[in-house]
Amino acid sequence: MYKRFSLSIVSLLLISFSLHAVEGMWLPILLKELNEKEMKAMGMRISADDLYAINQASLKDAVFIFGGGCTSEIISDQGLLLTNHHCGYSQIQAHSSLQNDYLKYGFWAKSLDEELPNKGLTATRIVRMENVTSQVLNGATRNDGSLDQQIIDNNIKRIIEQSVAGTHYDASVKPFYYGNEYYLFITETFKDIRLVGAPPSLIGKFGGDTDNW
Repeated sequence: MYKRFSLSIVSLLLISFSLHAVEGMWLPILLKELNEKEMKAMGMRISADDLYAINQASLKDAVFIFGGGCTSEIISDQGLLLTNHHCGYSQIQAHSSLQNDYLKYGFWAKSLDEELPNKGLTATRIVRMENVTSQVLNGATRNDGSLDQQIIDNNIKRIIEQSVAGTHYDASVKPFYYGNEYYLFITETFKDIRLVGAPPSLIGKFGGDTDNW
């Protein structure tokens, strides 16, 4: 049985670290095949399955899409999420008033009852990814070698419908590598997202976009 539960958020200051840049698009589903050996040579001590796995807990289960595109991380069995201060700024602002200026002074809920709901805010996690290129392109190649986009669109619609039938999940199919591969994303979205804590903006926004990026 699917159990509903709420996710709570703490809006935090993003701390900038100096990272060594390695170019390329790393799809989690391909880490074991393409990246694990190199990542271990660079010092990674966990396995690719610890990062992404379908049939066991992995880091992918802790990373959420927050709102319109920010990232967040779940850190407790009670559904507590961390995200960047600017990602939750509009929610903090919406709850602020002259009497309770949470932007200026910050906010912290001391109990579940004090958590502040945020209508329309969602948090979404990836349940699994799947390469569905062969299904998407099935029957779509014309005699001249070109692709029939209508057949592709129909195939994608059927894949999405079949993949989430009878579940509470959502699905989408995205093209990668200039349309040479297609991947199915099964996602789970939570709609009860509450504000638990936020530092004063002087702390949360310290460094601005310079430190953020």
